[in-house]
Amino acid sequence: MIPVTETTLPAAIRAMEARPELAMFPLDNLARYGLGGEADRSMSLWADRAADPTTILGLTREGMVMPFAPGGIDAATCAPCLRGREIMGFIGAAPPVRAIMSATGLVGRAEGLGAEGLDKDEPQFLLDLERLTVPGGSGDLVSLAPYRDIAVDWRLAYDTELKVRLNDRDRAAADVARWIARDSHRVLVIDGMPVAMTGFNASLPDIVQVGGVYTPPERRNRGHARRAVALHLAEARAKGVRRATLFAASETAVACYRPLGFARIGDFAIVLLGESVTLPA
Repeated sequence: MIPVTETTLPAAIRAMEARPELAMFPLDNLARYGLGGEADRSMSLWADRAADPTTILGLTREGMVMPFAPGGIDAATCAPCLRGREIMGFIGAAPPVRAIMSATGLVGRAEGLGAEGLDKDEPQFLLDLERLTVPGGSGDLVSLAPYRDIAVDWRLAYDTELKVRLNDRDRAAADVARWIARDSHRVLVIDGMPVAMTGFNASLPDIVQVGGVYTPPERRNRGHARRAVALHLAEARAKGVRRATLFAASETAVACYRPLGFARIGDFAIVLLGESVTLPA
């Protein structure tokens, strides 16, 4: 694996854009924060070759590993790129994530870390927005900004349900502030009452990744989240977006998304180590 430079970056981006549903986070981070920048989510990249790469290893400045290897990965060649680096987690298609975790000796490091650790594979789905089915129902989809405080509460509740980052209200507030600045999330409001939240946690001109979907317990099982997601996707489709992807945290979420037209394409791994680990140099 060789470092990706500004000169070879276009080839790496082209490779990921050929299968963007497997590279939403690194592509979104590159578009927003660039290569080798000072922001926490700026990227360092390595590729198996400079021209027409087939394997790309991404690492954010804050330590999130993001592999892209649609044809399979040689984890033994990727692991040395991470030597001496501080790692906080992994995110991406499950097969390359699990292979690199094994090659770096980080399998199981999130276990036993309580609220700060997360290690799970979730089913990933893809939808051609021409096939989107928008369910009927009441309510309007509106900007998140007027509901900032409620959104923070919902973000914190979502993390609590996942048993990750418990009681970290500052981080929840920072997430919501970022969503408002990007105009990436929406609230479904019925008769003046916010009933569900939806959003895009990564966006490219041609495809969006759904994330940040939440309905408070007392409002569940009424189709609010499904309608909110569908309306937001219809809004994106009207702006020229052609596809959407997402990963589902539960069977309830799967049941919400399938009726919209989403089809499963694989598994997506999300790993938070709880406390950063610096790999031996």
